[in-house]
Amino acid sequence: MKKKKRRGAGNIPMRCPYCGSPVVLRSADGIYHDNSRGTWLYVCRNYPQCDAYVRVQPGTDIPVGTMADRKLRALRAEAHRYFDRLYKSGYMGKQEAYGWLASVISAPLSQAHIGYLGEYYCQVVIDESKKLLERKRIWYPAHRLWDGEGGEAACG
Repeated sequence: MKKKKRRGAGNIPMRCPYCGSPVVLRSADGIYHDNSRGTWLYVCRNYPQCDAYVRVQPGTDIPVGTMADRKLRALRAEAHRYFDRLYKSGYMGKQEAYGWLASVISAPLSQAHIGYLGEYYCQVVIDESKKLLERKRIWYPAHRLWDGEGGEAACG
């Protein structure tokens, strides 16, 4: 794998936070159903018994967040879906949404990334995003967007 210049080398995991085993950098082949993009991961050496891993930025060995097990990855994905609606719906701009995220998780803007969140803060982001989106009638609980006329329109 061709590497770009390393940044943030202090964030590279050396031990799995779940089982304490060493972490290895490897291709996502065999972990992702489709790895046609050539994704690389930091993976717990005990995989698949311990299913913790984190993706790296393309062309680097820099993790995009922290190691996560299946449950945390699912929560992060859900948090991202709700968070993304804040700016994709036009409710706020993308930078404004990241500022909002930083305030919700009480972190500096440079650390306001869902890939760094644990279960508790993922749930906070989900709950707070729902509150904003429901208040503005942008998000319907059945995962559909309001059409602005009192009815629903399918999500895109």
